[in-house]
Amino acid sequence: MEMKDSGSVVLTAYHPHSPARIPGVEQGFVQDIPPGHSPASRKSLSRCRRVNRMLSNESIPPAFSRSNSQASVDSTSMEDFWCEVESIKESREDGAEEAMLSEFKPADEGELEAEWLQDVGLSTLISGAEEEDGQALLSTLTRTQAAAVQKRYNTYTQTLRKKNKHTVRDVRDIFGTSDSSPTFEAVPVSPVSPNGIQLPGQKPVWKSVSSKSCLDCGIDKGSPSITEELSYDVSFSESITVLPKTQEWPKNQRFKKEDSALPRFAVRRSRLGLTEVGDLSAEDMKRIRYLALLELTAFYDALGVELKRNRAERVRGRENGLFGVPLTVLLENDQKKVPGVKVPLIFQKLLLKLEETGLETEGILRVPGSASRVKNLHQELEAKFYEDTFDWDQVRNNDAAGLLKMFIRELPSPLFTVEYLPAFITLVEKISKIKLQLQALHLLIMLMPEANRDTAKAFLQFLKKVVANEGKNKMNLWNVSMIVAPNLFIYKGKRANQQEMQAAASTAHIVRLLIRYQDILWTVPSFLISQVRKMNEAAMNSKRQMMFDKGVRKLLRRKTIERERPERPESDIPEGVIRVYAPLHSKVSMAIQLNSQTKAKDILARFHCENSCGSSQNMRGQIQSLHEIGGNIGQHCLDPEAFMLDVYRANPHAEWVIKPKAT
Repeated sequence: MEMKDSGSVVLTAYHPHSPARIPGVEQGFVQDIPPGHSPASRKSLSRCRRVNRMLSNESIPPAFSRSNSQASVDSTSMEDFWCEVESIKESREDGAEEAMLSEFKPADEGELEAEWLQDVGLSTLISGAEEEDGQALLSTLTRTQAAAVQKRYNTYTQTLRKKNKHTVRDVRDIFGTSDSSPTFEAVPVSPVSPNGIQLPGQKPVWKSVSSKSCLDCGIDKGSPSITEELSYDVSFSESITVLPKTQEWPKNQRFKKEDSALPRFAVRRSRLGLTEVGDLSAEDMKRIRYLALLELTAFYDALGVELKRNRAERVRGRENGLFGVPLTVLLENDQKKVPGVKVPLIFQKLLLKLEETGLETEGILRVPGSASRVKNLHQELEAKFYEDTFDWDQVRNNDAAGLLKMFIRELPSPLFTVEYLPAFITLVEKISKIKLQLQALHLLIMLMPEANRDTAKAFLQFLKKVVANEGKNKMNLWNVSMIVAPNLFIYKGKRANQQEMQAAASTAHIVRLLIRYQDILWTVPSFLISQVRKMNEAAMNSKRQMMFDKGVRKLLRRKTIERERPERPESDIPEGVIRVYAPLHSKVSMAIQLNSQTKAKDILARFHCENSCGSSQNMRGQIQSLHEIGGNIGQHCLDPEAFMLDVYRANPHAEWVIKPKAT
């Protein structure tokens, strides 16, 4: 029996092989067909299991069934994964999905480093121009981040000199060092206080906790009873001790697939509260992405791991329709119908359909729908969805799941982006500790474009609900991860190699981490927010300095002094007192004296109490939040548990506004 080539489809963990390459695996191999598979699918199952056995080096496969799928602690059984791969391949052979090629161009080291410098917001180092954002960013770097920049800038300049190109700036001019290649040690540093000042003599503390002051992840019956607290006051790269040179990462490491094998983590809620990705302005999130890439690079450097990125040509997808359309284009079209929507409407509708009727369906996501029905539904959706004439009652749950996975696979660029697919694989294959894997994954999530991140968040929230109904749908965390992994970590164009094929279990493990720890992953690390504040302050100081040009200094001096005085009338607003504005309330402003225990929720409660009868009709039913606007932040929706005196001290020049939280 011979497997057919999948043609233009390539999985990061898949490559077709013939039985001749897998000796001695068919004798005496008899297994039950999982529920939902027809006799016609027996050939696909057999091929899937042979490939799986080759990858896991198991000479005699254990009998597989849903009842004993958790019998072996170290089992890496991947039957569901390879069956999903085969299902994807067959759907493409049937013409159900159109292939869009995305080829990768080789690049020399200098080009890769130049792209990296641009992606972290330091194009000023290449152009030589005095850009405000670049200078502000350089002034906020930690030691390990500065070392990462210096290393890549050195490589870039050395490559240019070899090519006899234009003169480049010396790294000593950027960092003010006497040696162009100094070394930096990744050692623990003092944590950062709310105002961004390092506290001397303190080290990050990791301890077991059981407190309401933490965002807890990983709670279920089989989880370990001890929860490890994660503190985000210090950057990940600065918290890593120097690794011994003799350390070797485990080869062909095996994953414990039981849910209980994953540790429990909780993020310590600082006095500034927790911040989710949607709580910051678009401009601040742009700076977060710069810093996240810098920190991810420094983090990998500290671990002695190479951060690999793909280079892909931009593929122009369809400009209209539902499937095969770039997320940004799809959202632009959807926003004409529903202003402000952040997740594609078709994706939302498919998730809603499955949440309403499919969460308790046995084998949901795993058991495929009818290929012919899915194809017909696909065509009907393209024609009727925006006309609101599509009959959702006719859609069976397994067919809806098939359409959901098809939508993800047909995206012209993978949901987790082409550029960083290798980094996702590397974090599992080169980093052995779950906590370090989670930190790397956290930074990769911060790097995602807004449309991708919002769509991924909605998808992972749905998958969490599927796992929560395991008792009825028979889909545990590992089952769901194996099914979803081939659909997420897929790209089109070239043929997979052996290394990519070996990544099958790694991709399933990544999906498992994404589902299990998603509440942590959507939280913006506080050390990144502290750096954004420093960047904004540095940019403001730079603008103020530019205003005092020699030619106009005398003319502006008197007016500037007069203007500055009323901006901050100290006599009107004493220290520790803030004026809060609430445009949608009958009482639109209020001066509030802060103390060490005043929280954001206390201010909201006070406004609600005094305005309960006179609030505008438009405000009722909306969730109101306190926002920090201006000063050293663009806009920041505050955690209700944030201590306001600490937030005020971190940003004394901000305005405080109560308004609905953006959704």
